[in-house]
Amino acid sequence: MSKKTTYLLGILLTIIIGTLLFCYLCDDCYCCPEDEVTTEETNTIVAEPEVNQVTRNGFSLSDANGNFNVKINDNFNFKTSKFSILDTISPNVTEGVTKLKDFLLENPLKTVDITGYYKSDETNNSAFPNLGLARANSVKNYLVSQGIPSKQININGQLNDAINPDDSGTLFGPLEFGMLTSKEGATDEALAAICDDIRKNPIVLYFKTGQAEINLTTDQREKIANISRCVDKLGVKIQVVGHTDNTGNANTNMRLGQERADFAKDYLVRNGILEPNIETSSKGPNDPIADNNTKDGQAKNRRTVITIN
Repeated sequence: MSKKTTYLLGILLTIIIGTLLFCYLCDDCYCCPEDEVTTEETNTIVAEPEVNQVTRNGFSLSDANGNFNVKINDNFNFKTSKFSILDTISPNVTEGVTKLKDFLLENPLKTVDITGYYKSDETNNSAFPNLGLARANSVKNYLVSQGIPSKQININGQLNDAINPDDSGTLFGPLEFGMLTSKEGATDEALAAICDDIRKNPIVLYFKTGQAEINLTTDQREKIANISRCVDKLGVKIQVVGHTDNTGNANTNMRLGQERADFAKDYLVRNGILEPNIETSSKGPNDPIADNNTKDGQAKNRRTVITIN
């Protein structure tokens, strides 16, 4: 072999060895097959976003003595941040409610407890202290419409962030049902005291000209819930009375007072208080609580009072 040939072979061998070493030692090399490249990016595990399982609570209710038992996969459903029952009530639920009505009418000492759930990220647009209570009240109203006495229904509201809606924002059965037995002839002295306090300290609403909505305080929301209980358990009626100041025509003021009372009634009905339980009237300028000779006094006299009889 000539020196020239040996020299060329040496150069070729050097190129081959250098290329192999370069591909072996480099982390991102064009000469390496794509499926053999090991980089920090290809070794990174991308976590899949966590998907919460949609909660589906069935309509389940049983008596401790074993005399009544209903277990249905369907239930009353709601949209998030809403308290009205969705219109599509399952026939199975309707059938279960009919069985419940028959049982309760035969057992007047039995009562149903309805606990409505709500999530902390929901917006409470109801007149009740929380959406859970408003939802339970809506279910109570449905049961009453099916012939179940309101005296045999208790409602509660409870925060529950474990419930999850579907992609459309529907909550399937954010409720829990229970059954209790009350003592014959027992009176709820605590509730009677609450109802008496409402009579002494009713809800008073002051309206600005052209006001189209009512914004209740936390205390007023609690009173709405208590008023609802008084109506359900004691059979009393809600009294909504409109008042005005003494400026203008007396007949006009009587009409204005009635309009204010009707406006408040409409608000209560839209928030789940049954219309037959509400009575409205107007006293116009005839029952002032402040001096009509001052602007401040006139403003206090332009009010609507919500109480019970």
